Amino acid sequence: MAAQDLVMPYPYEFPVLANRTDTGSGSFPMLMCNNITLEEATIDQVQDAMSSGRLTTSQLVQCYLQRISQVDEYVNAMMEINPDAMQIAASLDAERAAGQVRGPLHGIPFLIKDNIASKDKMETTAGSWVLLGAVVPRDAYVVARLRDAGALLLGHATLSEWADMRSNNYSEGYSARGGQARSPYNLTVNPGGSSSGSGAGVASNLCMFALGTETDGSVINPAERNALVGLKPTVGLTSRAGVIPESSHQDTVGTLARTVRDAVYALDGIYGYDPLDNYTSSQIGKVPAAAYAQFLTNQDALKGAMFGLPWLSFWVHADEAMRATLLELIALIEQAGAIIINGTELPNYETIVSPDGWNWDYGTTRGYPNESEYTVVKVDFYNDIKNYLAGLGNTDVRSLEDIVQYNIDNVGTEGGEPNAIPAFESGQDGFLASLATKGIMDERYYQALAFCQKSTREDGIDAALNFNGTQLSALLVPPDVGQTYQIAAQAGYPVITLPAGVGEDGMPFGLALMNTAWSEPTLIKYASAIEDLQLSSSRKYQRTLPSWYGYRTKNIPVN
Repeated sequence: MAAQDLVMPYPYEFPVLANRTDTGSGSFPMLMCNNITLEEATIDQVQDAMSSGRLTTSQLVQCYLQRISQVDEYVNAMMEINPDAMQIAASLDAERAAGQVRGPLHGIPFLIKDNIASKDKMETTAGSWVLLGAVVPRDAYVVARLRDAGALLLGHATLSEWADMRSNNYSEGYSARGGQARSPYNLTVNPGGSSSGSGAGVASNLCMFALGTETDGSVINPAERNALVGLKPTVGLTSRAGVIPESSHQDTVGTLARTVRDAVYALDGIYGYDPLDNYTSSQIGKVPAAAYAQFLTNQDALKGAMFGLPWLSFWVHADEAMRATLLELIALIEQAGAIIINGTELPNYETIVSPDGWNWDYGTTRGYPNESEYTVVKVDFYNDIKNYLAGLGNTDVRSLEDIVQYNIDNVGTEGGEPNAIPAFESGQDGFLASLATKGIMDERYYQALAFCQKSTREDGIDAALNFNGTQLSALLVPPDVGQTYQIAAQAGYPVITLPAGVGEDGMPFGLALMNTAWSEPTLIKYASAIEDLQLSSSRKYQRTLPSWYGYRTKNIPVN
């Protein structure tokens, strides 16, 4: 028996208390990985260790599995671990030993949100029991691209069930199959979603990067609430083929990482034209011939850049303390040579920006359902989910009607009725609203689609970027104000968020850059420049390690 005893498991297998009187606050120190500091390591640092022979992919995967064992019972970021991870790692190590290195992602472990299909031994369920056992026809395009790049799929991440489509009053980050995902910064509150496990997993150092999906905020929100870089691309830059859908007009696959460079490496691994997603044809002639990593730069690029602050549109809605910190960071950006222009408003912000927080049915709230994003999404989901389900094998689930009935028949776990389980207070009212449309694209639908796109594009973000005839480099916005990414979501425009500080509740917040369609090169240029500036300044304005506040808490719903 002595041979099976683990010598001194503490402090690496149990939390280290912050003090002896507070058993709800502590830390989870991360072991060295073959004498390499893996905690917060970048992709370049790990590649340097592997190319010099100090680390192998097999050792790297083993270290991440050990980290998952150490902390995931607390944050619950993992839906499922790839049972073939070690075998794949050995194969990638053999390629490296033979002199074949596919690129910067060779041997790099990553996670995908559980609504992104992987054609392997893992399930793809959107967190719902109804899809358990269903067989996907192929890898999602983005997963296939990453495998070709040599990246290693470590597992599926938890999420808000059905990417928040099923309910309008729910516990963010919860799914019936995955349970409640939690942020390692404060485990008692909203972790950000719907790509909750993707955010928590990267923030907890369970992997190098993760993929999330966004219809309206689901990459940017969990990124900024976990002190991560979140890169939400233009709709059409990354294929949605093999992704459980919500709205074909707004869905996009994005990346979450601890640095801009790592997020961009991941983007380079997933973007491209896919004949199975006709939206990607719009990128032809609008994307760089080489990878997006060529646009990474440093703080010198800030000299002469012109950034706009849409103050009345977004900034007035920000928490006062958070806003003060962000303005200090913006002052640093200005000192580095950038020009900051306040009052670069979306001309129609009083019509399209909800004054009461994120509201994807704000048109209806104003009395105009034909100007509501939700009018579009409800119809899109009914049709898009039917198309997705038609491609699955080994299941009899073929429609939204089937899913709704399953949730009723399994009310104790899936909460198909209001207040049946704490996580889904409103039951499946989102599904029922979609079901009521029967997917009919009527006049109201097309009016809402046209309004949302025009009001957020040429009459919104594009107009704000063209300030008195001068084209701005980007708009700087506080992404903790959900209306920011909501407007970008309706437009289908890209956003990048950077870690910028931590609030009184221990939860991080970010500073985001917003621009027009296909402006990823510009956003990457300036996001990497601001990050470089942050890293040379006070740690107040950059990513900090999780505090693990309330690590024993298991409240549902989260606040």
